[in-house]
Amino acid sequence: MKKSTGLMMALAAAASMASCTAQGPKANMKNEVDTLSYMMGVSNSQGLKEYATGRLGVDTAYMADFIRGIEQGTKEVDAKQKAYLAGMQIGQQISGEMFEAINNQLFRGDSTQTLSKENFLAGFISAVSQKSMVSADSAQMYVRERAEAIQAKALEAQYADYIKENKAFLEANKTKEGVQTTPSGLQYKIITKGTGEIPTKTSRVKVNYKGTMIDGTQFDSSYDRKEPTTFRADQVIPGWTEALTMMPVGSKWELYIPAELAYGSKQAGQIKPFSTLIFEVELLSIEKEADKK
Repeated sequence: MKKSTGLMMALAAAASMASCTAQGPKANMKNEVDTLSYMMGVSNSQGLKEYATGRLGVDTAYMADFIRGIEQGTKEVDAKQKAYLAGMQIGQQISGEMFEAINNQLFRGDSTQTLSKENFLAGFISAVSQKSMVSADSAQMYVRERAEAIQAKALEAQYADYIKENKAFLEANKTKEGVQTTPSGLQYKIITKGTGEIPTKTSRVKVNYKGTMIDGTQFDSSYDRKEPTTFRADQVIPGWTEALTMMPVGSKWELYIPAELAYGSKQAGQIKPFSTLIFEVELLSIEKEADKK
């Protein structure tokens, strides 16, 4: 108890000495609750200056104004002023992190492209004011479609050389002996011709397979796991589904699947966007209902 009293007295003395120059309300510690209150204030301030300058863009030359704003924000305000202060806070978020984050996500950090902040704000406020020319659902659909198109175009530019490399591979590969091409662009070569039943799209099939990219990089293999895999024929990439519904059980084919029939412009683990995939696929069986039990 004596230790706490001593600390309280020391803090009170320090507060008194600093009263001539300190900004903000003055500490007036008369009991342990006062001391605890002060300590809680100090402990909850950790990192605030760095947050204010780094994330909120507060200039260190105007810290006194920042502190005055904190004081004002903690005081009782009427409903009108409270609404205004809330709007100010949202406006600052829009002008800072929100707008910047949307730009970066949309244009992938390309500093030569940016949304119009003026029009962004016009749309934002018109929606909040319920005066928008379009519904929120219509706007979201438009944004989704345009964002996907912009991002796809940016990705195509980023991977232009890789796209050419993959297309050149397929052009050369289709002329090789034994390689057949379907109307969709799927290429395949029969290694072993099976004589069993041919799966439908809804069939559950058991297969062994190995997947590589055109440079020979292997990204998956049931052979390495020493365990075949079972799935429904229509629950895999389109190139697989198409091939499986042409393969009799007992077949072993090599598939050359264009990106359009695989993962397209999406990254899939170590598989880069726009990758042509090469699979060695062995159709072991079609799983019957009785086999599931």
